[in-house]
Amino acid sequence: MELERLRTAPAQAIATPRKRLRKLSFTPVDVAPKSKNLKVADTKTDTVLKKLRLARGATLATLIDATGWQPHSVRGFLSGTVKKKLGLCLVSEVGKDGVRRYRLVGKAKAD
Repeated sequence: MELERLRTAPAQAIATPRKRLRKLSFTPVDVAPKSKNLKVADTKTDTVLKKLRLARGATLATLIDATGWQPHSVRGFLSGTVKKKLGLCLVSEVGKDGVRRYRLVGKAKAD
């Protein structure tokens, strides 16, 4: 009866071998020690927002140097993320020196 079942069973079910699990070996040296004094690195978003919150604001060149982004990426971030997604009030002003500065005013833009 067992032979009968094996003959009628699909070939795939019989021929499929069991998968072997590979053992992962590691030593305690591979694992970084847990420390409570680790400071979380600031993201580029945090860096840009800190510079925009300065009283004088930040120029495009300053933001490019801080993030390593291209000028069009910084402008897109200011428009898309800062103004639209975060809803912050971003002001763009040209100073007496002819340099455009961006800064945040207040906490949220008025709707």
